[in-house]
Amino acid sequence: MNCPRNAWACLAALLLAFACLTAAVEGVFAEDDPAAPPTTDSPYRKLAPGVMKSVDPRQDLGETTSRHDVIELLAVDANLDFAKDVPFRHDVWTLEFKFKPVRMIWIDIPQPSGYMQRKLLWYMVYSVTNTGKTLHPVKELELPYDTNKEELLYEVQSTEQPIRFIPEFVLEGHQYMKDDTGFTKAYPDRVIPVAIGPISRREDPERKFYNAVDISAREIDVGETLWGIATWEDVDPRIVRFSVFVYGLTNAYKWKDPKGEYKAGDEVGAGRKLYRKVLKLNFWRPSDQYFEHEEEIRYGVPGGVDYRWVYR
Repeated sequence: MNCPRNAWACLAALLLAFACLTAAVEGVFAEDDPAAPPTTDSPYRKLAPGVMKSVDPRQDLGETTSRHDVIELLAVDANLDFAKDVPFRHDVWTLEFKFKPVRMIWIDIPQPSGYMQRKLLWYMVYSVTNTGKTLHPVKELELPYDTNKEELLYEVQSTEQPIRFIPEFVLEGHQYMKDDTGFTKAYPDRVIPVAIGPISRREDPERKFYNAVDISAREIDVGETLWGIATWEDVDPRIVRFSVFVYGLTNAYKWKDPKGEYKAGDEVGAGRKLYRKVLKLNFWRPSDQYFEHEEEIRYGVPGGVDYRWVYR
């Protein structure tokens, strides 16, 4: 088809003007849109909202104080009133914890025989942040009423300090949804150096990930975030419900002296039971043992809670 040259020139000019007008309109709407994502120069992979699950640290002022009898003294003389119902105070910190639900990956793992064995690992990517909120009881003033003890009021203040995270991740799996049926198996986190590389390339090649040993080698400064990977191997594929217990996120604890356990002359603290505050994350996988894949894993359990803080 033959057209005058000036007709083609007019058509090209119209198309160019339309393109410029479209770009200008889009620019105006982008500036006026408050939901437009901000630009960032971060080298790390940007995660979609909701990918990382958050846990409420739930710091409790009551965790800074507990009352106990000093059984070592009372075993010598039961009439020592100053050794009864004694307050014990200490600082309490809690790290902010975020995580991705448990995933799976095939890894070739070296064996004692010298050969490599391909295994399906279960793993969890997480981050811990030192928010700088350490609860510190401070001696303030005497009680405004008379007691038979020299007691003082204590104010709890928030202080900042670096924290060393010494984690333990225990995956506890159940064969069935009810606790009183089937088997229960526990799997501690395994440090598998050859797994860090493949998992890092899958999750974020630019980010530094630590295993449970390396992350405890240094303190976390106030406001600093470290990322880690917990791994489990040889998990029974018949498990349909499981929990991950995360130790080390807080230094809160409870202790109990069972009645009659301590005898005069025993070592200090003999028979004492210590319970650490632990985060319990709940999961389930509505599947069978024949084809394991991570899409089966659900965070939370039907009719239950997603997570809770427990003492164990």
